[in-house]
Amino acid sequence: MADHDSPFTLDQLLIVRAIAQQGSFRRAADTLYISQPAVSLQIQNLERQLGIPLFDRGGRQVQLTEAGHILLEYSDRILSLCQEAKRALLDLQDLKRGTLMLGASQTVGTYVMPLLVGQFWKAYPHISVQLLVQSTRRITQKLIGGELDLAIVGGEVPLELRGSLQVLPFAQDEFVLVTSPTHEQGLWDSVPVDHRSVLRKSDLDHLQFITLDSQSSTRQTLDRSLQQCGLNPTAFAVQMELSSIEAIKTAVKAGLGVAFLSMTAVGAELERGTLRRLDVAGVQVRRTLWLVFNPDRYQSRAAKLFRQGVMDRSDWLHAPVMAHLEPMVLVGERTAAD
Repeated sequence: MADHDSPFTLDQLLIVRAIAQQGSFRRAADTLYISQPAVSLQIQNLERQLGIPLFDRGGRQVQLTEAGHILLEYSDRILSLCQEAKRALLDLQDLKRGTLMLGASQTVGTYVMPLLVGQFWKAYPHISVQLLVQSTRRITQKLIGGELDLAIVGGEVPLELRGSLQVLPFAQDEFVLVTSPTHEQGLWDSVPVDHRSVLRKSDLDHLQFITLDSQSSTRQTLDRSLQQCGLNPTAFAVQMELSSIEAIKTAVKAGLGVAFLSMTAVGAELERGTLRRLDVAGVQVRRTLWLVFNPDRYQSRAAKLFRQGVMDRSDWLHAPVMAHLEPMVLVGERTAAD
């Protein structure tokens, strides 16, 4: 084989990835809408070209060999670059078409990003927007892999990933202590009368708390912030741990306890009066929301427009949720949309 000849085709790489994901040649063929004999023939030809087996076919489920794992890793990178090339070519259509791949951590993805996406889409209706909501770690890993254009996250970007990413402060989000106004009288039974307008830190020891589970990155960020305010969250009387913020809000409204929650999550309820904020003397809990992107991967015009809009607080950035965030001055690269 000449040096300039490719040892495999993109179709073969797609087949390798499908088999690895599905665990069988038949299911891979189904997902790719081709016949099983065609899949088998492509893999046989590929293994013959490379001179090494890629799959162990001995068990009930097809397994990758060591060589197969190596090829799969490169396949993901090659196919990701193909998608980048496609987006770059679509940019020539002058924003009459295109896709913006966004990521967000859980709270931001639930309460902030959908509204920002809606505002952006009104300004640029020809751009298709896809939003992936996962943990900060998973989102930043996908940014490095080129699977996302940019993201806004509320957790700390892992130290080992920061060197490969551009991380800019987007806004300050505040955590506030909330209770149910309809069940408030029972809350005060254990709190001195003269403390009820503004609680003291010691009063928190008498309250029942509802929290996210201890493995949640939001819970961990909150606990660190509370410790910086001189509180020990591990000493709180935790009534229950729940897996979502919406579940916590429902439990608080039912009078089952109090909770520290993000203003982006409870701002609307505070305005409507279905939740009530409790002030605690000497306690102000804030976290930074980060705008993150990979400067070494292709940035589409749509991605640049979204990033520039967020950085410059463009006219389209009038989503109501922004009223509950404190904007921050962004420093760093400012790339024109054109």
